[in-house]
Amino acid sequence: MYNLIIVDDEKNIREGLAYCYPWEELGFQVAAILPDGKSALDYIQRCCVDAVLSDIRMPKMDGLALAEQLYKDYPNINTVLLSGYAEFEYARTAIRFGVKEYILKPVKYEDIIKIFTEIKENLDLVKGVKTIDEPFAGYYDQIVDQVTEYLQEHYKDASLEEASLLVCLSPNYLSKIFKRKKGINFSEYLLDVKMEKAAKLLRDVTLKTYEIASEIGYDNPKNFSRAFKQYCGKTPREFREQDKSL
Repeated sequence: MYNLIIVDDEKNIREGLAYCYPWEELGFQVAAILPDGKSALDYIQRCCVDAVLSDIRMPKMDGLALAEQLYKDYPNINTVLLSGYAEFEYARTAIRFGVKEYILKPVKYEDIIKIFTEIKENLDLVKGVKTIDEPFAGYYDQIVDQVTEYLQEHYKDASLEEASLLVCLSPNYLSKIFKRKKGINFSEYLLDVKMEKAAKLLRDVTLKTYEIASEIGYDNPKNFSRAFKQYCGKTPREFREQDKSL
């Protein structure tokens, strides 16, 4: 679990950021909610912090000054800045101080999920985290169950990109989780689902091969026949003939 601090001079905003997002599911615990950059810096000097989510306009020390200090003294901390103003100078300064993201208010739920999922992935890589299981095993089980259900129901047009949007994870990270939990990668599992469905449909002799191909997401029947033979060791016609003889 990574430590996150939230910094905003408006009490309702910082508390909303702290309590309205699934931080633990994203791999973070909100270690502190603070009213200004100076308080944040004081906290960081005493405690381990991995990420900072901070407003820009605050008294005592604003978000840009905090980002500059972190860039100099704590370059491993991931800083995300919030602003109600789409000002180019703010964004340019933020980039110069190594800020990971610059988010405009009002904050969108999906932006937080996307940004902190990516930060978690980067932290895992930097810290050499080799397992995705331990603290979040239940959460990742739910993710994989949700994706598996999606594949079973939408195999015709399913894709890793669409599945990743469904569970609010990046495609790369979802792929890692899926492989770890299922033992095979996403595309292999999807192929299993499609070929099992095709085998069931082939037992209905009223269906044409091209209809079955279309049903499981193949625009070209030849590509379907080739994939089926590679998977089952028989062409669709050979499979049907064998099935009749049983």
